[in-house]
Amino acid sequence: MKTIIRYAYVPAILCGVNAAAIAVALSSASTTQTAVWIFGLAAIALIASFSAERALPYETRWNRSHNDVGRDVAHFIVNEGLSLGPLVIAPIFIAAAGPAPDPSPWPTHWPVVLQLALSLVVFDFAQYAFHWVSHRWEPLWRLHAIHHSVERMYGLNGIMKHPVYQVLASIVSVGPLAALGMPDAFAVVISFVTFTQLLVQHANVDLRTGPARRLLATAEVHRYHHLRGKEGDVNFGLIFAFWDELFGTAYAGRQKLGVGDIGVDYQDYPKGYVAQLVAPLRSFASLDRGTVK
Repeated sequence: MKTIIRYAYVPAILCGVNAAAIAVALSSASTTQTAVWIFGLAAIALIASFSAERALPYETRWNRSHNDVGRDVAHFIVNEGLSLGPLVIAPIFIAAAGPAPDPSPWPTHWPVVLQLALSLVVFDFAQYAFHWVSHRWEPLWRLHAIHHSVERMYGLNGIMKHPVYQVLASIVSVGPLAALGMPDAFAVVISFVTFTQLLVQHANVDLRTGPARRLLATAEVHRYHHLRGKEGDVNFGLIFAFWDELFGTAYAGRQKLGVGDIGVDYQDYPKGYVAQLVAPLRSFASLDRGTVK
């Protein structure tokens, strides 16, 4: 059973659950029916991920609460609630900039599979670039540091972000697609794929993806992004790992990580939800370098 989980976890989530969500989003079902199916599939993904973490943990101690569950649930509820917000906000910014081109530049004559691939590649490149800048520009790092403050990696860590950062990143990545005239259904697909990808990226599962680790940004490579200090300035991709390969930010780590290896390098970074919301306005003592990452 453990062997099955080790090699089937990623395909089951990314190919099985995602494929079902894509089929639902692109169907002619009503908005209500689509929402019911999407929420149901999200629940299946959560249950499957948490079950795999218990059956085949990468680090057993990461399955134990660090007095962080309540905080992580708060981040999860708020940020998942916001996840569809930018899909509405981005078109507002575009409308304010003037009338959209007629005809739309979106390649509607392409097969749906290619249109979907285009939307995911454009979205993920923008996410990669925004993430990379977030590690180098202090104002964004202050917002992004919350995500790196986790001291263990498990499913709920992925959506642990400052709400302002969540909205900014979504606008940057969805805005160009909305400007191109991307169909609304693809926005639903992107939102769901992002949700499952964050689960797979941060899951405490001893998974294996073989050569696909150079293509897909799963926990097998992403956990090294959470290393303390500058060592964590690697593996920025959200969906695809090939951006890191292309731009020289890939790190194919093999060392075993455990408690104490991940987190921010600040001595007194807050752990509570409300305190983390105001953390970007504060300065913190660094463990091994300046107060700015």
